[in-house]
Amino acid sequence: MTADYRNRAECSDDDLMVRVANGDMEAFGILVERHRDSAWRIAYRLCRNRHEAEDVVQDVFLKIYDAAGRYRPMASFRSYLGRVVTNCCADRARKASPIYLPSLPDREAEESVPTDVMEADDRNRAVQSALSTLSRQQRAAVVLRYYGDFGYEEIARALGVTPKAVERLLAKGRKRLSKELDSLL
Repeated sequence: MTADYRNRAECSDDDLMVRVANGDMEAFGILVERHRDSAWRIAYRLCRNRHEAEDVVQDVFLKIYDAAGRYRPMASFRSYLGRVVTNCCADRARKASPIYLPSLPDREAEESVPTDVMEADDRNRAVQSALSTLSRQQRAAVVLRYYGDFGYEEIARALGVTPKAVERLLAKGRKRLSKELDSLL
């Protein structure tokens, strides 16, 4: 690892974006490494599909790379990232069409899964199902807060609303989730 690389790794996200705008691919790689997992968790909870979340994350970082020259650090990079992820997920949801499988999944493969894994999968499906009952804004606020570990101010900037609106979105979302999960579990 070169000293220059070490210095880049210690740079703020905003400094890295300036370097990306100047064509520094190593700086872009550092940004991706720092934020890929967080972006994936948010995308997964919003899209409800692992493969779709992976595609969203690729799209997100391509958009961020393309916009690097126009990036202005008015808020934290995490807020900016959250906004790009939620917008990409919303775009994909609008364009979504049904996926038809050529055959049904193999029942034997499902039955060979250990019970604790199946229970975790059942809980995950219940949470995903409950999340899908929320409005797009409520779902985005809940996912950013509880899966992205965003603060109220960051969520507000990511969604383009006030912190008070975030508070209301989260309160309504939690109430609805509680009701849905009580009936599912």
